[in-house]
Amino acid sequence: MTEALLKTPLHALHVEHGAKMVPFAGYDMPVQYPLGVKKEHLHTRDAVGLFDVSHMGQLRLTGENAAATLEALVPVDIIDLPNGNQRYAFFTNEQGGIMDDLMVANLGDHLFVVVNAACKEQDIAHLKANLLDGVELEVLEDRALLALQGPKAVDVLATLNPAVKEMVFMDVARLELLGVECIVSRSGYTGEDGFEISVPSEQAAALANTLTDSDLVEWIGLGARDSLRLECGLCLYGHDLDTTTTPVEASLLWGISKIRRADGQRAGGFPGADIILEQIATKDVKRKRVGLVGQTKAPVREGCKLFDANDVEVGIVTSGTAGPNAGKPVSMAYVRSDLMAVGTEIFAEVRGKKLPMTVEKMPFVPQRYYRG
Repeated sequence: MTEALLKTPLHALHVEHGAKMVPFAGYDMPVQYPLGVKKEHLHTRDAVGLFDVSHMGQLRLTGENAAATLEALVPVDIIDLPNGNQRYAFFTNEQGGIMDDLMVANLGDHLFVVVNAACKEQDIAHLKANLLDGVELEVLEDRALLALQGPKAVDVLATLNPAVKEMVFMDVARLELLGVECIVSRSGYTGEDGFEISVPSEQAAALANTLTDSDLVEWIGLGARDSLRLECGLCLYGHDLDTTTTPVEASLLWGISKIRRADGQRAGGFPGADIILEQIATKDVKRKRVGLVGQTKAPVREGCKLFDANDVEVGIVTSGTAGPNAGKPVSMAYVRSDLMAVGTEIFAEVRGKKLPMTVEKMPFVPQRYYRG
């Protein structure tokens, strides 16, 4: 079975650094290093963590109709996305469900798109089936993707190219690092300031080694990546989002551009628009994604059933962690929409016991993106 797993260009480095490797989205990926998940998590919040996210899909859309092609598949303003900016988006299906979430960057002569590893093949097929005239889709198979995250990430990366200091959250640019042109965005999946760096595969190890030569930087695995994103209220596709969940149910209204809403200039025009826009108008959904904080010390993990005070089942946990920085167990869950108010008490079934939890506003720890 292991033989069939794909490897990122940095695989040998992970093994060299003592990583515990696990199968993830078809790849052999580092879940943790000798430092351990909790210390990796705390180190990223305090200094800088380096993550290998090369398993993600990197795509290039070219042609004058590239933005129109993508905009027809997402409820997001892509046509007016400024050159040098990046935006969060999600593919929707005809039922209004979310097929995947993605990042879209305008690099002037093309759109650079990053999609989730587990949805990569499906997303590529979906785009290919919907390309407008003259638009070409290129799958960038020869690039690695690194995430440098944490409050001191800018200091580390600026030693390789001081131009990164001028960037703010969601800026993207082609920058030279160690003499190699990379695509660098000031963004990430930890809630911290930081950068995502697309680098040609052959130069990936040299860049990673240079970054980790800094005393500030530690390698960070998938375990801490998960707890970091959860504390900051960020969804994980296939867990907190799926094809049966609409953006309204997922509490992702902020991700639906005003111009694509019912009263916008380019209203609708994406799959499932009628359903999604109706839900926005009526606020009529049966369930909503909420944050939950444990009143006991026991972490409440994905799959735990949720009950109200009358022992009626009202929802399910989709992500959960001990919350190293939050200082208490934190979870994401879908609950009946009449129970989504902050302060509502809900009970999670953990090993046969009903543990009290409280609905709390997300993020559980403040996001610290650099906005200038």
